[in-house]
Formats: sequence, structure tokens, C-alpha cells
Amino acid sequence: MKMLINVPETVVADALRGIAAAHPELTVDVENRVVVRRDAPVAGKVGLVSGGGSGHEPLHAGFVGPGMLSAACPGEVFTSPVPDQMVRAAAAVDSGAGVVFVVKNYTGDVLNFEMAAELAEEEGVRIAQVVVDDDVAVSDSTFTAGRRGTGATLFVEKIAGAAADEGAPLEQVAAVARRVNGASRSFGVALDAVTTPAKGTPTFDLPSGELELGIGIHGEPGRERRPMMTSGEIADFAVNAVLEDLRPTGPVLALVNGMGATPLLELYGFNAEVHRVLSERGVPVARTLVGNYVTSLDMAGCSVTLCQVDEELLRLWDAPVETAALRWGR
Repeated sequence: MKMLINVPETVVADALRGIAAAHPELTVDVENRVVVRRDAPVAGKVGLVSGGGSGHEPLHAGFVGPGMLSAACPGEVFTSPVPDQMVRAAAAVDSGAGVVFVVKNYTGDVLNFEMAAELAEEEGVRIAQVVVDDDVAVSDSTFTAGRRGTGATLFVEKIAGAAADEGAPLEQVAAVARRVNGASRSFGVALDAVTTPAKGTPTFDLPSGELELGIGIHGEPGRERRPMMTSGEIADFAVNAVLEDLRPTGPVLALVNGMGATPLLELYGFNAEVHRVLSERGVPVARTLVGNYVTSLDMAGCSVTLCQVDEELLRLWDAPVETAALRWGR
């Protein structure tokens, strides 16, 4: 496979150097793998820290900035960051108001963030942890006990970030984050396999005439394989899988997310089909976000995430945000 890299061993460090060059509003510690808002810590503000394996960009470093994350900890490709990174990030953003860790439900991430929380609290930083587990495709998978954390991570980080920027206390920011996770569900589909820099070849075999329904963001197996389907057929399957579990009784936020190699032309066409299904099911859509936000390197495919919102959650979603990958209202 052809890749725009130097060598696999430096791909994360090279990317962090590139982020630093492009975004002077961020402080990027390439050696220790921590990305922080340059104005952190903000007096009286709860810090919001997340992280995970690289390869899912713009998650998480692309969401650091006013209205969203205070800091992010990128691990190696598809590998959890280590506790030292998280402790450094917490110390860098703590103003004395405490720090919320947003953790996708993957075993390595959960264990390392738990260890980091203990270490940070020993250093006097109050920590609250929120685990994101929104994927309805499978209950257990290669890297997970329980549901995987996927697209809802964006909703959690944006809405909790807005609450933190408004000056909400630690317990309230964590409670809002948990509300968003509890109100969100996702389903992903792979049209082609993912290739990691270290391996250089696809990580699993997916014949050209087939797709995988319910894939994870690391290429984990889904529910089933089928012959290739149309955009409308995929939307029927994915949206109905989400609605059967979420059962919304009010308006939703909709994220139509690309897995990294799917063009926007296709994603917007798929979004039209998603809206068709939601309309047929009588589900009103309050806001829609379309693009590559929670990706899997070069995987072709998509995911759908829905979050039922009330007036408060919608107000926090609409609040100003200014990050590398998400910005409005400023």
C-alpha cells in the first residue's frame, strides 16, 4: 500500500509536528504526546481530557479548543495512550475545578484512564470519568467488554465542553456527558478494510463484492457480511438498528460519519437516505453533521450516530466551538 509517511515508527510524532505547525492556538508536546489548549488552564473552568489510539483523526486532537476539549492524548495507531500522558494532560488543564476524562469503551483505554485518574488524584487533581459506549452493532468485540465507544464521543466532547465553558462544576459536566452518552447510539458499516502503517496491508479480508455491517473503528468484526448494498439499503439497515435500540421520543442530533476514505459526495448522498429513513419513522432531526470525524485510517465506509436531545442539550450543541476540526458560532 502507498502511504504519505516517512516510516511507520514516526507516523504519530510526524503528525503531531504537523498539527503544531498548522495550529499555533494549541500547545503540542510531541515527545510526551499531549495536545493542549494554549490558554489552559482557564481559571475556574473544569478541564475536559480525552484520548485514544491514533488513526481516528480528527478525533481527538482535532477537537481541542474553546467549546470542546481542553487536552487530548494520542496513543500509537489503534493503541491506547499511556497513563503518564493522561496525568500530564490533567495537570496542564486543571485550574482547581477538576478534570473530566472522556473514555471510549475499549479495554486498554478504560484501564489506562482508570490508572491515570488514581495517579492524578494522588497529585491533588479531582477527576471524574465518563465512558462512551454507544455502538449497538455488537455487545462484546475484539477490544471491548460491552459496547464499543464510537461516534457519540464527538457528541459527548462537544456538549460537555460547552457546559464546562459555561462554568458548570465538575459533577455537572460529568453528568451532562453521561446524559449524552445514554441518549446516543451508533452503527457502522465497512465497504473496504483498513490498512495500518505498521502492517502495510489490509488488517482483514473483505472481498470487493461484499460489505461488513456493524464494523468497529479498528476493523473489529461486525454483525454480518452481505453482498454490496445500495446507499438506501445501507441506511435502512443502519438507521433501523440504531432506532430499535434508542427508541427516541423527540428530536435527534444526527452524525453521518465517514470512516476515512469515503468521499463527501457519497456521504451527503448517504445523508439523504438517512434523513429519508428517519422521516419514514417519524423521527425529527434537530441538527445534522456530515463528514469524516471519527475515522479508521483509510477504511471506506460510514457510521450513523443519533442522540436524542432536549432544549438544554441542543443549546449546548449550538454553543460556540473553535477547534481544528469543528467550529461555529465564533
